[in-house]
Amino acid sequence: MTKPDYFNAEKWLIDELSEDLVQIHGIKRVLHAETTKFQQAQIIDTHTFGICLVLDGKIQSGAKDEFIYHESLVHPAMLAHPNPRNVFIAGGGEGATLRDVLMHKTVKKAVMVDIDEQVVKLCRKYLPTFHRGAFEDKRAEVRYEDARKYIAETNDRFDIAVIDLADPVEDGPARMLYTREFYQLVKDRLLPGGIMVVQSGQSGYINVHNFCAINGTLRSIFGIVRPYQVYVPSFVDLWGFHTASDTIDPVRLKPVEINKRIKARISGTLRSYDGIAHRGLFSLTATLRRKLRKGRKVITDASPISVY
Repeated sequence: MTKPDYFNAEKWLIDELSEDLVQIHGIKRVLHAETTKFQQAQIIDTHTFGICLVLDGKIQSGAKDEFIYHESLVHPAMLAHPNPRNVFIAGGGEGATLRDVLMHKTVKKAVMVDIDEQVVKLCRKYLPTFHRGAFEDKRAEVRYEDARKYIAETNDRFDIAVIDLADPVEDGPARMLYTREFYQLVKDRLLPGGIMVVQSGQSGYINVHNFCAINGTLRSIFGIVRPYQVYVPSFVDLWGFHTASDTIDPVRLKPVEINKRIKARISGTLRSYDGIAHRGLFSLTATLRRKLRKGRKVITDASPISVY
């Protein structure tokens, strides 16, 4: 048997999870690659997960399993809110987060703010099964600017804030959007009874330091913080999220109530998330719960985090 050439960039995507761990994805073809003003962007067709968006060498979404990530990100917070009408999305260039937000019949306006217009253009062209026309929805407002600058200056107020940013790569555009100062800005723009949800990175057994740090940071601002996770195959790990609010606790919702709200409030069909899945998302292992209790680091502008 011929030994694979793991260092052939035309055949393999090497996704660095940490300084000591990488995962390797087989490439069928590279559909597009460029360096934008803010980051390296690729659209790659992989053997296992189909067409993927890759930013700074890290898979952001894969065609075959993106629904797991996006449904888990959007719907627990959206359904926990009694009547989400105005939604803020930070990041989300693929348009899939916007897609799932707009599945909610109550939504009147969704403002998506992504700093990299070129990445969004690539996603609109190459990833139509991800966004499914969400960018053309009359309720959608898409802005190309720094989400932190926008949320600091806008007069708009929101029921829901969905923070769907790329990982905090050391020199990447999202690093300063994982700090206490940014989360406080978002909280200040939430309407009474509002809730924020944050994609929080790896939460598997080994690489949990950022997940725990985000947890500690949110707890320094919000009264009710609920960490949760789901396995995303293209990430080859458990992936973490947090809801944060002063009034809303998604954990209190029973499966029957979640299913009732899905039926009443969502147009379209969900593939991964339902009432039983909701309960499973928030059922963390004893090991992880202990690490979260010990992880009291607060991320600040002066002391930001990075994935490696």
